[in-house]
This record gives sequence, structure tokens and C-alpha cells, in this order.
Amino acid sequence: MEKVKATARRSYESHKNLWKERGFVMSVIIGVVFLLIAFVINYFAGSFAQSSVSNPVTDIILDHTRVYDVTFIFIKGAVLFWVAVILFMIVEPKRIPFAFKSLALFTLIRSGFIVMTHLAPFPTHTLIPSENLLDMFTFGGDLFFSAHTGGPFLMALIFWDHKYFRYICLISSVVFGVVVLLGHLHYSIDVFAAFFITYSIYHMARYFFKKDFALLTTHANTEII
Repeated sequence: MEKVKATARRSYESHKNLWKERGFVMSVIIGVVFLLIAFVINYFAGSFAQSSVSNPVTDIILDHTRVYDVTFIFIKGAVLFWVAVILFMIVEPKRIPFAFKSLALFTLIRSGFIVMTHLAPFPTHTLIPSENLLDMFTFGGDLFFSAHTGGPFLMALIFWDHKYFRYICLISSVVFGVVVLLGHLHYSIDVFAAFFITYSIYHMARYFFKKDFALLTTHANTEII
């Protein structure tokens, strides 16, 4: 209990100090706007990819595994993971600008990839029900590369200095990668390429958003339980 109180106290002090800084506030606003724009572009890119799908192709893993119903983990697991990320950023507000901008860059680059090649989903795959929260971000034809795999891996890189949350993100990335393969929701290349592309995006973000990345080391870390 004392550890929880100490963490809450440090988080409160961090919020109180950071939100007084105009540069921090403006960086958060820019990050939010950048992320919203990226989501809009992702929507149109995904819609275009879905309307332009051609034919499925063979896959060395999917050809040799049966389809599993992964609907619950694919939807609820993803929502739970991103809620955890949001809570983590609330505890450590210094990470908000860099995380938002990195995620926006991730979304923009992925949007570019999904409009280039229009493979149809694998013939046998889990049917994800419509009218769920992920409908705004996934469309069925937006396969390359897997956001379920790349997103958590990006968060692991951003929160690398926090051992336990890093492990949570890394494990989530691997679990989601396995899930989309078992559900035949992504081709193997979508999953395995996500790690390499995401790693490059992270370093691009460090280059483009140097001040936001520097903020991660200029304020004392808050120990997360």
C-alpha cells in the first residue's frame, strides 16, 4: 500500500509540473492532432484496400494449421492492452507526447503499406463480428503489416526502461501475432515483418521527435508496480 501511495504521489507531482510547461502542453496537443489525422488517413486507406482486394495466396503456416476462433482475444485483448497503455501514460505523463507521435507515425506508415498491395484474406479465417470497437481501425483487407503485432512492440520500445511493462508489451506482441495467425486473420509475412518495420519506425520517431524523446530521460522515472 505504501508503494502504491508513493507511486501516486510521484505521478501527481509529475502531472503538476509538466502541465505547467507550455512546451509540453503544445507537444501533447500536436501529438493528439497528428494521431487523429493518422486515424482518418488509416480509415480511408483501409476502406480503399478493402474495396480493392484481389485474390488470396498460399502461406507456409496458414496452409498447415486449422482455423481457431480467436475473436475474444483479437477484440477484447486488444482493447484491454490499449487501456493498460493509456493508464500507464496517465501514471507517467512525460511519455504522452512521444508515444502519441510515434503511434501516429506508425499508423501513417502502415496506411501507406496497405494501399500498395491488395491481397484478399486467407480463404479460411475467423469471422470477426461487425459493430465492434476495432471496426474503426481494421477492415479485413488491410493486411500488411499486422497492427496487432506491431503496436504492442512499438510500446515495448517506447517503455523499454520499465522492465515489467516492457515484458507485458513484448508478450502481448507475440501473443497477438500468434492469435492472428491461428485465426488466419493475417498472413505470416504480415506478422513477422511487423517487428522489423516497427523497429525502424521507432528509430524514425526518435529522429523526428527528438525533444519529446529527450523528455523521457529529463524527468525522473516513476516506478510502476
